[in-house]
Amino acid sequence: MSAQSQAAEPLQSLVPVPVSVQARSGVTHALTAATKIYTAPAARDVGDFLAGVLRPSTGYAFPVSDTTTTPSDGISLLLTGAPGTVGQQGYQLDVAASSIVLRAATSEGLFAGVQTLRQLLPAKVESTTAQAGPWTVPGALIVDHPRFSYRGAMLDVARHFHPVSTVKRYIDQLALYKINYFHLHLSDDQGWRIVIDSWPRLATYGGSTQVGGGPGGYYTKAQYSEIVQYAASRKITVIPEIDMPGHTNAAQASYAELNCNGQAPPLRTDIEVGYSSLCVNKDITYQFVDDVVREIAALTPGPYFHIGGDEAHATSDADYQAFMDRALPIVKKYGKTVLGWHEFVKTTTDTTAVPQYWGTTTSNATVQAAAARGQKVIMSPANKAYLDMKYNSSTPLGLSWAGLIEVQTAYEWNPGTHLSGVPESAVRGVEAPLWSETIVTGRDIEFMAFPRLAAIAELAWSPWSTHNWDQFKVRLGNQGPRWTTMGINFYQSTQVPWDTGGPGPGPCTQPAWERDKVYTGGNVVSHNGHKWTAQWWTRGEEPGTTGQWGVWRDGGVC
Repeated sequence: MSAQSQAAEPLQSLVPVPVSVQARSGVTHALTAATKIYTAPAARDVGDFLAGVLRPSTGYAFPVSDTTTTPSDGISLLLTGAPGTVGQQGYQLDVAASSIVLRAATSEGLFAGVQTLRQLLPAKVESTTAQAGPWTVPGALIVDHPRFSYRGAMLDVARHFHPVSTVKRYIDQLALYKINYFHLHLSDDQGWRIVIDSWPRLATYGGSTQVGGGPGGYYTKAQYSEIVQYAASRKITVIPEIDMPGHTNAAQASYAELNCNGQAPPLRTDIEVGYSSLCVNKDITYQFVDDVVREIAALTPGPYFHIGGDEAHATSDADYQAFMDRALPIVKKYGKTVLGWHEFVKTTTDTTAVPQYWGTTTSNATVQAAAARGQKVIMSPANKAYLDMKYNSSTPLGLSWAGLIEVQTAYEWNPGTHLSGVPESAVRGVEAPLWSETIVTGRDIEFMAFPRLAAIAELAWSPWSTHNWDQFKVRLGNQGPRWTTMGINFYQSTQVPWDTGGPGPGPCTQPAWERDKVYTGGNVVSHNGHKWTAQWWTRGEEPGTTGQWGVWRDGGVC
């Protein structure tokens, strides 16, 4: 591979794929010990974040300073001059030989652009120890903005408790792929995971176990705030969830008065669902809801509070309606927008309420009616977006009630057309939930999230016109060395041509493949640093990407 094409290769490896990429032929920018980072004063935190990524691996100082101009050297993060098309969350990244200039309307947009810049550098830039250079970035003009404003991931810490350090690591991984909402499932039948001062036994007793009977755990208010602030430093908004009126056994075991019979049930460590319900007719129930929402909302600067609402099989329809009639106004009283699993939306015509669709069918009358009223839906179909589903029947972790979800299945659906009667204009965004019935450690989280999280992130960010599995799987495979450097325990799907991170290919002596040329069996060409042999006549079938007809044989690196 020529030095020029090798330098441009990262432009074909970006995930999520940007809206527009214009390569600058023959141009590269090299980071050196003298490189400085300049930031608009209001974006200093983004500059500090970028420096924090670059310093350990390069060994360079990367001093960060404020600027109100456009410097002619170094890396500039500016809040002026971005094209209007990038909106509030997009960016423009201009890589020239002399400088790198990143422009956006907001610091959130700049942060998204920084994630793209990271991927344009060698994977070893993610190392926590000093590595040998060079540190080159291919010349390009990238203009990019998200398809959906809401791009989320959920972690269930109720079935198995995960400590603050594990949650922070996952937040870092979400930020890599431009996820901007982190939904934290804080309560369920098997555990209550946050201190509520007015109901202290929720944490000390309700949080004392987990699935399988382990010790459980809970977050103090200071620890929860630490998670919220850490996420905010990655431009991610935390959404707390307290599931109700079902999925409440841990709370009911902690306080007998939350049960209609006044008797506390035992703690549960199995994975059954659908058997628990708060006592809808007791006033103490709504004092409980008010106290919990008030205390958590006070710690949560983001706009949303998730009230669950799913699988309330032990609550009659009339009681479910009665409960939501009292619970939803409590959330509003504390200044939050109600978000819930899609079942709850049948109880309200409030167009600000947000249903999160988790079903496995492509039609749902309740959600369709909500969309017709003007409500915006978050798409999390369990048979596409649930990261806790097994990849295949032999996956050691996960469940399979919604089906098996290999990487291609996670990628090949359209959030804008998936649910009949819910057009793209009615979709607020996409979220990838990770339930933790079988997820015990941080490495378990990583194995189930990667690589599928990157697939969902691309669905949420990139325009549908760019959607192409054969191209995506190659770009995804090129993320492998980055994840390996970061120590991410990812599932090496056989559907993905993983870059093993070995030494780069040498120069190819074969002629480069041409899309419009007719090849017959025996012709050898070079493409993406590999030698390819035509099996039979072909034109337009790109080596290593389509593979639809098996027309090319991979001869390995040059």
